[in-house]
Amino acid sequence: MNIIISDTRDIKLIDIVTLYNANEWSSAKKPDQLYKALMNSDSLISAWDGEKLVGLGNAISDGHLVVYYPHLLVLPEYQGKGVGKRILQKMQETYSDFHMQMLTADGKAIDFYEKNGFEVAGETKPMWIYSGNEH
Repeated sequence: MNIIISDTRDIKLIDIVTLYNANEWSSAKKPDQLYKALMNSDSLISAWDGEKLVGLGNAISDGHLVVYYPHLLVLPEYQGKGVGKRILQKMQETYSDFHMQMLTADGKAIDFYEKNGFEVAGETKPMWIYSGNEH
């Protein structure tokens, strides 16, 4: 498998929606907002198998101190093959020296992030106003 990791923003909406639907993420039901959010992220990293979008991660940051990673998705048939790790590594090229790197993880994503250096944030609890239903 020859997966290419890229910072291109030349990604078709249909490819993004396909990726999000394959992972049953509710944001796929808001394609226009999802696309605009991703395109306006501080960083957008994608993984490609030829012309096929197989993974994507984004970051929102103040550019100096704090970064938040809202999305990291990999097509189910490509999960467990190092694609997500390579997307994270690419983002670390920019954010590894930041004071705080944050994300919200649940389910099997928790193990993935712990294997990649993240840890539970002390006594904090994630809080949100959220209109999705997959958590």
